[in-house]
Amino acid sequence: MIEFDFTLERPGFRLALEGQIPDRGITSLFGRSGCGKTTLLRCIAGLEPHCKGQLIVNGVPWQHAELFVPAHRRPVGYVFQEGALFSHLTVEQNLRYGYQRIPKAERHLHPEDVVELLGLESFLDRYASEMSGGQRQRVAIGRALLTSPQLLLMDEPLASLDELSKNDILPWLDKLHQSLSIPVIYVTHALEEVARLADHMLMLEQGRLLASGTPAELMTRTDLPLAHADNATSVIDAQVTDFDESYHLLSLSFSGGQMQVPARVRPQQDRVRVRVAARDVAINLVQQQQGSALNQVPARITALCDDPHPAHQLVVLALGETKLLARITRRSRDLLELAPGMAVVVQFKAVAVS
Repeated sequence: MIEFDFTLERPGFRLALEGQIPDRGITSLFGRSGCGKTTLLRCIAGLEPHCKGQLIVNGVPWQHAELFVPAHRRPVGYVFQEGALFSHLTVEQNLRYGYQRIPKAERHLHPEDVVELLGLESFLDRYASEMSGGQRQRVAIGRALLTSPQLLLMDEPLASLDELSKNDILPWLDKLHQSLSIPVIYVTHALEEVARLADHMLMLEQGRLLASGTPAELMTRTDLPLAHADNATSVIDAQVTDFDESYHLLSLSFSGGQMQVPARVRPQQDRVRVRVAARDVAINLVQQQQGSALNQVPARITALCDDPHPAHQLVVLALGETKLLARITRRSRDLLELAPGMAVVVQFKAVAVS
């Protein structure tokens, strides 16, 4: 467990954050630009010497009133927005740069392990200028891992990449997520990255902790801004039950029912996480007999909430233990006479699930 209680004063900005981060999985620091995400990451890394407070990592104090472990002695790997590779070194030389500075007894990962993990076999002789942005970030991640860190800190690693480069690196971040046993603290302001990668999230606002929990919990809380955003999304954890190779459709089971989603191949893992945008969810009073939407699931309305747009209505639904958001028009709400407690059927196209 990573426990922190930080304060930091700057002209026009004050950071006052206290919280906990699990010692496994990916924790996302999420919020608008200027809310303190990168500052918190830098405090954890020891890069803010004027930061006051305490930091305890797996029971070991790194900072308190009488102690400040300097950045170079904190066992962290840091990945910046730009890969910041050494341009005069090859990929292999970049990877070995940090590895060679770690005592042999403290090395937990080795270059061959990281090369295989991140798919870098064909890039070892290349220089940074000869690779795409996504490929350079994979090398930067590998270099950070080869310092055998107790924490991996990632500061918006996809922010400087175009969509093609993001699509190139995201599967490797997924693989990293499944393979790593060390905690990853991941800064982003992109909700889709949180929904896809994070196990836990801290939501920051103006230097303070607004909320913490799983993405599935926080994204459907109507007292938080995420549920009212244009891209409001629900996250569903599901079990893979079948794969139809002829239609490339994956069958999934979750606490509220079953669904089908498109897939090129059957995933290696048995459990997957899918995202459904609130704007893609339709509500019916009864099961529809004909139509192109493959997914129809019984649900119960738990709440009707105002939405920023005057024509919209935000509906919170329970599908078993799964929460789902739907954004419909207020006219549809009145035509269907929707109310909390009603049993309904939610409908969404398979191609709308990601």
